[in-house]
Parts: sequence; structure tokens; C-alpha cells
Amino acid sequence: MQADSSRILIVAHHAADDSSLLDAVAERARESTADFTLLVPAVAHGLHRVVDPEDQCCAEAEATLEAAIPVLSEAAGTPISGMIGGHDPFAAAWDALNAGAYDEVIVSEQSSRLARWLRVDLPRRIASLGVLVTVVNSCDERGRSPEGLQAAA
Repeated sequence: MQADSSRILIVAHHAADDSSLLDAVAERARESTADFTLLVPAVAHGLHRVVDPEDQCCAEAEATLEAAIPVLSEAAGTPISGMIGGHDPFAAAWDALNAGAYDEVIVSEQSSRLARWLRVDLPRRIASLGVLVTVVNSCDERGRSPEGLQAAA
């Protein structure tokens, strides 16, 4: 990582097939030197969300990382790293932000899960941790989230 390089955390479920996210990463990489890390929360499905979300296997998240890292690396023009987080997207992002010094978070999700993430107000909750948040989704145009979602430092 270069001294003037930004560190960007990407929180996504289906990153490899999200053209809006790929475009956002490519654009962000053109703006300035950046190191990207993809965080894929291991979200439980069905009754497992209530009964035992922490006990669920990470196979879906692992498959997402395997498919997304080469595609996102190409879009970024540099290799990106990846990690699997816990079942709660906010807790997973919080853990990642505490483990690494990220300058920005890109929250990306496709429409089927975006509605659930927005109900829990994931972008605003992450921004409350003091980091700039950009929301990207496959339905709408990409852009900075409302009010920039940048918490006052």
C-alpha cells in the first residue's frame, strides 16, 4: 500500500455480477490510488436467521469471494483482498473497520437484499462510525448516499 493510498472496504453479497459495483470500483480507482477489501457477510437464510445464524456455514460467502475477487481486481486495476464477516452486516462492517484503518466504505447490494439492508439502515449506521459511505445498487445509479453519509469526525 502506498502512503497516500486510500483504503476502501466494500460490503457486498453478490459482487461478481453487479455491474454497478464494478463501475464504482473502477471509477474510484481512477480517482486516486486505493486499496480495496471485499467483505462478504455470511448471512443466514430462512429460520436460521432467527435460530442459529452464527452456526451457518460460510459456503455462499466463500463462493461469492471466489467469484468476485478476480472481477473486482480487474475493475480496480490491482489485486484486492477479501474476508468473510459474521451474519449481521453491520457487526461484520464494524469488526472490519476496527481491524483495519479504512477511509471509505462502499455498501453494495442487489435489489432483492437491498430492501432488507436498507430497513436496518446499514449505510447510515456504518457512517455513524465516522467513515464516508457510498451506496451502490444494481437498480439505481451509483452515488454518494444522502448527505454524503459522512459522520463528523
